[in-house]
Amino acid sequence: MSKVILTAGPIARDRNGVIGKGGGLPWRLKTDMQSFKALTLGKPVIMGRKTWESLPLKPLPRRTNIVLSRDGSFQPKGAIPCEDFSEAVQIAREQAEEDGAEEVCVIGGASLFALALPRARRIYLTEVLAEVEGDVHLTPFDESAWTVVREEAHPAGPDDEHPFVLKVLERR
Repeated sequence: MSKVILTAGPIARDRNGVIGKGGGLPWRLKTDMQSFKALTLGKPVIMGRKTWESLPLKPLPRRTNIVLSRDGSFQPKGAIPCEDFSEAVQIAREQAEEDGAEEVCVIGGASLFALALPRARRIYLTEVLAEVEGDVHLTPFDESAWTVVREEAHPAGPDDEHPFVLKVLERR
């Protein structure tokens, strides 16, 4: 049995659960993007096709990129295409073991978070302290099943549109 754990996130959501707008992020939070990079570097990342298409740089460097798509002919350059979430997790876990990484990160979008949350051992969650317009929401999950093990408040800096709180949650 693999010791590599599955994580949901990093996920950033606003007070109303908004995580996306128009195929991208509904805010500019450079500090959170730096945290995202630090948390995912050297680890396999699993994402959906729309998340892949929203990336400014493809593939994400120094990470194994696994992209889920129902379209079996989809061939993302520099990434591993996959049609099945369980298969993607298995591929990612094997790659993580090979690379010496302790976790696999599911980085979006909403439908993949919904698949990952019931199986995840950890959540990296950015609580954006704002209410923004958006067209993609994080499916609500039972937060009482999780314990916050780390919490770090960030005021809105010069490159951040909103204050936010970085949290690490572990399954109880």
